[in-house]
Amino acid sequence: MAGSGRRPEHRGPPELFYDEAEARKYTQNSRVVEIQSQMSERAVELLGLPEDRPCLLLDVGCGSGLSGDHISEEGHYWIGMDISPAMLDVAVEREVEGDLLLADVGHGIPFRPGMFDGCISISAVQWLCNADKKSHSPPKRLYRFFSTLYTALARGSRAVLQLYPENSEQLELITAQAMRAGFTGGMVVDYPNSAKAKKFFLCLFVGTSGTLPKGLGTECASEELHQAKFTNERTRFRNVKGKSVKKSRDWILEKKERRRRQGKEVRADTKYTGRKRRPRF
Repeated sequence: MAGSGRRPEHRGPPELFYDEAEARKYTQNSRVVEIQSQMSERAVELLGLPEDRPCLLLDVGCGSGLSGDHISEEGHYWIGMDISPAMLDVAVEREVEGDLLLADVGHGIPFRPGMFDGCISISAVQWLCNADKKSHSPPKRLYRFFSTLYTALARGSRAVLQLYPENSEQLELITAQAMRAGFTGGMVVDYPNSAKAKKFFLCLFVGTSGTLPKGLGTECASEELHQAKFTNERTRFRNVKGKSVKKSRDWILEKKERRRRQGKEVRADTKYTGRKRRPRF
């Protein structure tokens, strides 16, 4: 269930899709690494971790450890779970700082209650919606995952799961099983008015009902875009991956938002942000 910076084409179960060749190609792709890093940074930010102490985090679908690298850079500890031996082999070769566990999260999270201060997952949870074997029931696997994850997380903590939903039914299935397991929360959508920069983060609370964080890039969006809207058309989600074209409006908005989070002064976003000037003759 390796997480990646791109939406995987479902050509079978993830442990087969991410074979040795695919695992190495993915980890050496600079564009994928950059996207993975950006999404991991955002996921950790949405966890709202305390700044005065290191935390222990669970990385679901950790893959080759790219998301774990950011967790380590932030001074936290982590344990990663993945179903792909090839991806974990690459993580071992890269000498990541986290501990690694080969496991199918559809069978549950095998850790003691309240062990983790938070959980992130990048591009992995949607794999649980696939019935890759006759014995697989997506609703049951999702409930098993969420119910055991809820138990493994400390009360008051959060889980932030970045995912690529194929359609509204898939997203409803995921969120319904999460709520059934006891989680509260909802979907945070970054850059909802952009086809390429749009990202979906399922932000879940354990034991308490927190305030759902605001999605990035919503300053110029209409109020109706603040909430996730879904249709049955796959085209809506075809371009949710990837980074924005350099110097484009989306690229500028992302850069300004990162600077704001760093505490730097940035001009306010307007309808003119990123607009190209007409050539003068």
